[in-house]
Amino acid sequence: MRIDVLSLFPNMFAPMHQSIVGKAIERGKLDFQVTDFRDYTTNKHNNVDDYPFGGGAGMLLTAQPIFDAIDHIEQEAGQRGHVILMDPAGRKFDHKVAQELAGYDHLTFIAGHYEGYDERIRELVDEELSLGDYVLTGGELGAMVMIDATVRFLPEVLGNQASANTDSFEDGLLEYPQYTRPAEFRGRTVPDVLLSGNHAKIAEWRLKESLRRTYLRRPDLLTNRTLTAQERDFLDDIKSEIEEG
Repeated sequence: MRIDVLSLFPNMFAPMHQSIVGKAIERGKLDFQVTDFRDYTTNKHNNVDDYPFGGGAGMLLTAQPIFDAIDHIEQEAGQRGHVILMDPAGRKFDHKVAQELAGYDHLTFIAGHYEGYDERIRELVDEELSLGDYVLTGGELGAMVMIDATVRFLPEVLGNQASANTDSFEDGLLEYPQYTRPAEFRGRTVPDVLLSGNHAKIAEWRLKESLRRTYLRRPDLLTNRTLTAQERDFLDDIKSEIEEG
């Protein structure tokens, strides 16, 4: 996969060369490029923003440097990729969107600053995405979050691909509690079932604990899930256990 980012602050993306994403770059699984679109402005003062017509607070990114930077990416890569505009009014990014983005072979993120964008920039865009109902000073942090979440789904990026398949939200539930050695630490012990070697019982325990954690922390996720008979029984047990204290 190739990922391009248009940003006025390319140095902000230095952390992308660390950890899992960094290893994906090193191993050739990801071609990651950041373009300072100020390099493409034709403004004699090197500006990339201007006041909005009709008045109003703040400054808007002008269309010219963004269009020219996208043209350069298209010339270099043979395509502009699936172009994503970072915008608080966009579709809310989540686990499923990350999976969708991982299906593309080329993504291009436009990470803006200032009050907003010249509306003509949206003509270049395939979709607009947001992290949530709040506003950041720029799109860089949001783009980094989305890239990190997306790259995890690329083949051979994670050391164990099953890690992505059992993450929270993968099956609509939060992930179950996990433990590692030692089995006892400061009087706190690992649940016996996890030490039993009985894989069927372990799977049941994990499912029930996933349901418990989801019910307690994100009950909204259960409203969109069709529960199996076993899951309904587990959930009834969980509610009874909570009521009993």
